[in-house]
Amino acid sequence: MAKLNSSQILMVFLAAGVVAVACIFAYTLIPGLTGDKPSDDIIKVTSDAELKNFLEKYQISYEYSSVDYFIETVFGNGADKFSEEQVVYSSGAVRQSDSVPPSPVPASASDYSETNIQVKGVLEADFVKNDGKYIYIVRDDTLLIVDSYPPESASVVYEGKVNGQSCSSLFLNRDLLIVFTTDYKESWIKPEESSAPVPVTSQITLATVYDISDRKNPVIKRELELPGIYQDARMIDDYVYAVSRNSVSGYNEIIMPVVKEDNLIVAEPAIWCPPVYDYSYVMYTVTSFNVNNNKDTKSEAFLTGWDNTLYVSAENIYMAYERYLPQTRSPVSAGEINSVSSDDERQNTVIHRFSINKGDIKYRATGTVPGSLLNQWSLDEYDGYLRVATTVSGYTRTESYMYNNVYVLDSSLDITGRLEHIAPDERIYSARFMGDLLYLVTFKQIDPFFVIDLSNPKQPGILGELKIPGYSDYLHPYDENHIIGIGKSTEENQWGGVSAAGLKIALFDVADLNNPVLVDEVLIGESGTDSEILQDHKAFLFDYEKNIMVIPVYEVTKLPVENSRYENSYSRGTWNGAYVFGINPDSGFTLKGKVEQEKTEENYWNSYHSVKRSIFMDDYLYTISDNRIVMSDLKDLSTRLNSIDLPEIEYYYPYYKYGV
Repeated sequence: MAKLNSSQILMVFLAAGVVAVACIFAYTLIPGLTGDKPSDDIIKVTSDAELKNFLEKYQISYEYSSVDYFIETVFGNGADKFSEEQVVYSSGAVRQSDSVPPSPVPASASDYSETNIQVKGVLEADFVKNDGKYIYIVRDDTLLIVDSYPPESASVVYEGKVNGQSCSSLFLNRDLLIVFTTDYKESWIKPEESSAPVPVTSQITLATVYDISDRKNPVIKRELELPGIYQDARMIDDYVYAVSRNSVSGYNEIIMPVVKEDNLIVAEPAIWCPPVYDYSYVMYTVTSFNVNNNKDTKSEAFLTGWDNTLYVSAENIYMAYERYLPQTRSPVSAGEINSVSSDDERQNTVIHRFSINKGDIKYRATGTVPGSLLNQWSLDEYDGYLRVATTVSGYTRTESYMYNNVYVLDSSLDITGRLEHIAPDERIYSARFMGDLLYLVTFKQIDPFFVIDLSNPKQPGILGELKIPGYSDYLHPYDENHIIGIGKSTEENQWGGVSAAGLKIALFDVADLNNPVLVDEVLIGESGTDSEILQDHKAFLFDYEKNIMVIPVYEVTKLPVENSRYENSYSRGTWNGAYVFGINPDSGFTLKGKVEQEKTEENYWNSYHSVKRSIFMDDYLYTISDNRIVMSDLKDLSTRLNSIDLPEIEYYYPYYKYGV
């Protein structure tokens, strides 16, 4: 018998260890899906029993990851490293006036702002809306209507409790308000192991339509009950598309989704279940209804993974989620060790497409792309193609890796074009698609601002890039040749890396796509300074014609300590309010003024005093925090015209009796 050298002995020992571990975690695994795209043989589930059977077949036990983690730890996953040399190089802002104009009201503004949205004509729900006269706010369990124009005589004309426990957001459509509220409903079910029905408390979403012809006396016109907790909503013309979600597990009692109105069932959607193996599932229900009648209620339900990202165009709803799974296989043996998939194959985003048209919702396609999404701005539909920006991250047994990809998918969600391995060791911080261009910001120690060409769907390419300190969390077009960036500045830290510092506002000139230029930047505050815009694009207010950009700011400053025995001694001060800028595309930003929301010793980021939204009516600016509306003159921001205190927010903690 031939002698084994030390390396061969080590491999035999490790292989035996793997087999031993496989025996300890003995189980049978379900064969997985391979390739860029899951099977199109989508499963339609119409009953509790069918859904239970689906979960028993496709839900994978968490025990699987123990063996897989051991294998990858010992042998690595074979992920390749890429250098920048391997990368292939190759409209103007509009006033947000896409909603149906409200009915005429006396003494209303001739010009007013609306919610900052992603897709023209596809309105996004928010907790604040206005019609040039009234401001509508939902918060906690309360609906507020404020007669806001003119500001000097502003007052709350309606304050009332809504049905349900906690308001999420609302739409405004002429003399109608559509308010979304989360509530909890008790029903009775009969589990398999029980001889008698038991009570179960489940989450529901209430979509309440108010007639506000009389702003002082809103009247409920209709109310729909949707399954699950409110997730998000869009409105196109008179049709609302609301997304709600329920956690689903093969270990809990299953309740099929129903949509009710006036306690009557108006829709019983089947559940579309792609045969994709996962550790856990969430049931998302998309319900559409016409705000003007009760004849067009329709609903579809879909089983997906967690961390859903919603993107809605004028013609399609895209629901995407990250699926991070090892390549599944039958019981592990030493001979299969080298077949373990890399993280490139494991970390995928699954995307589902539904077509929408005047309330109709139809499932169309499912596809996958490598990597994970940042947010809804990572997706965009243009000329029949879906463009997607992702970040891939993972590790081998010796090191970690990260890079970014851009994919172009056709209507079947098959990949037709790809640009991969952009900015190694960095991740995406913001993306903005504009026509056949993509502006992309990645970051690790500096901010590469990429201009990416998507004019050829089969071969995306990089046109140019600009490297500057800091990064942008949100990008917004100023005009066809200039992009605004809102993010953070950075500074070196004591460990040789970089840390986020104050707020940074940048203006990029992209007239020469191959050579983007930084026109100007403004730095605000010290480390700890923040803005609601960095978490929510709806907090951004920009109007090209008025030449105003309003940035909510929680500012941290250094205050010198007087009469200190130590040099450069300072304390920290805070300020909550909004900065108002004008923009000149040639020279950059001009500070028009600042609005302080409230002087208080309780200042901290995301407190009741932090500005969450700002709107304008004619030449008046309204800054809105959780506890106050402050009204200022845009022509002289040092002049506070009025302010209105809002009721305190209360929090409700539900009590679950049983089950889902």
